[in-house]
Amino acid sequence: MDIILLKDYDGLGESGDVVAVKPGFARNKLIPEGIALRASKRNMAIAEERKMVNKNRQKRQEASNEAILKQLSKTEITIEAQVGDEDKMFGSVTALDIHKSLEQKGVIVDRNTILLDEPIKALGIYHVPVRVAPELTGDIKIYVIKS
Repeated sequence: MDIILLKDYDGLGESGDVVAVKPGFARNKLIPEGIALRASKRNMAIAEERKMVNKNRQKRQEASNEAILKQLSKTEITIEAQVGDEDKMFGSVTALDIHKSLEQKGVIVDRNTILLDEPIKALGIYHVPVRVAPELTGDIKIYVIKS
């Protein structure tokens, strides 16, 4: 039985592919779960339309991610920290502090995408990676100075 995959399925193929499977697998698993449709002219047209819509959506998402990445590469943040004797910081700079500073600059990213391994506990200049998409990561420059 020929079917059109609506979603990616391991071992069968990607969304939009026409594959041959056993009739019972198609009737009992793939079609009821919305993973596939029977291969007919009407359903082929629907699958092609979905494929085009997904491509356009993916292009828009990639363009948006590139714009955010470009904005992040130009962003520099200055965070003032209180210091004691010998320039030892009280507290530390965390991902939450960086997120708040980014929001003040007008850069909107999710707090969990800031890839700070451990809090910053010393004055200086740091490059902190920010994950824009699973395959795209940009750096922001952070200056930690005395207040």
